[in-house]
Order: sequence, then C-alpha cells, then structure tokens
Amino acid sequence: MYIIVVGAGDIGTPLIDIATRSGNEVVVVERDAQKADEIASAHDCLVLNDDATVKETLADAGADRADAIISTTDQDATNVMVCLLAEEFDIPAITSVVHDPEHMNLFRQIGVNTIENPQQLIAGHLYRAVSRPAIVDYMRIGEEAEVFEITVTADAPIAGKTLTEAGDADILSDDVLIVAIDRDGDGNGPLTPRGDTRIEAGDLLTVYSATGADPELTDVFGHDEDHSA
Repeated sequence: MYIIVVGAGDIGTPLIDIATRSGNEVVVVERDAQKADEIASAHDCLVLNDDATVKETLADAGADRADAIISTTDQDATNVMVCLLAEEFDIPAITSVVHDPEHMNLFRQIGVNTIENPQQLIAGHLYRAVSRPAIVDYMRIGEEAEVFEITVTADAPIAGKTLTEAGDADILSDDVLIVAIDRDGDGNGPLTPRGDTRIEAGDLLTVYSATGADPELTDVFGHDEDHSA
C-alpha cells in the first residue's frame, strides 16, 4: 500500500517501522525537524519536514494516490484538520488517534476510523496484566465479551478432553467458544477446533467469552492465580 503517516512521535514511530518493514510505500509528514531527520535516517521512506494541515503538503506527500493516511499527532485539532484535508483527496482509508474522548463524535461525524486515547488503552492492558496474570493477550468486545489467549496446564479440567466432552461435562459453558488452538511442534499452524478436537496440556488457546475472562473461567484451563491477583 501507499501510506501517509502524519507525526513521528511515540505512536507514529513504531507505526512507521511496522509499515516499512511490511513492504509498504510510506511517506511521513513531521513538523519537528529533528524527528524528521531521525526517521529519514532510520527508515526507507520519504520524509517531509512540513505542516500536514496545509493542503499543499499532503499534495506533495502524494495524497492523490495514497491508499491510506494515518494521523498520529498528540493534538486532536491537528488530526481533525488532517482528516478533513485527506477527504478532499478521496483517500480510501483515513484513520486517526483521538486523545480526548469528548472529540470522538466529531471524528465519527466526518467518517474517520479512530483509535481512542492510546495511553488509556496501554494503561488498561497493563492493569489487565496484573489483575489477570493467566491471560497472555486479550481484546474486549462491547461491554462484557472478551477474546483472550491462555495456555492449558497439565492439571487443567479441560486437558485431555474433546470440546464435546468438555461441553457435556459442563466444563465449558454455552457462552464460551474455543476459537483457535496453537499447538507447538505440529508444524501446521493454528488449529481450527471441532467437537472432536482434544485439548492437550501446553496448547495455547484463543477463547471467546460472552461474559469476560473471570477467574472461574481461567480455572478451566488450569490457572488459579487470577483468584489472588
């Protein structure tokens, strides 16, 4: 893809790294000359030391042929202006960071894909790592539902049972689904579980729970540490 990244700060810099390493054509717009020089010397991309809220700057960045633009500055006003200008160039995918939740509706009204308050997201993940140490990674869906990863221990109630057996024994409730199984050493990548799929100790499971990953659920996979967290 041809991607324009606005801002080379704490969010923009790792984004630029990911986008360039993935083989995309990346153009960076950064007002700070020192940051612009650092990005230019570290990454294989075009860097413009300029103001992205000026239409001519986006034109110079190739906005008329861009597949996506991502605005990552620490100022919502700047991000809004960048997104409005991007719409004039008919860029297909327009995404922005939103720092103040009160501004979220404004971004939505102009049809922008948004990432709300990245600092808050990071804080939430850090707290989750402390309060639910058994969980490797997770994503909240709506108010209660979650998708998370967890490893099955040797003494887990579900270890050695098929999914059908686990359901019949009420080990797994109806609102919990095993979405994928990552089993080391089989060389086949993640498994798509079926009713006759047997869960083994050491499996890394991707789990969907409509009511979230409470300690009673992590007990099923052999983890009781969440009770004391």
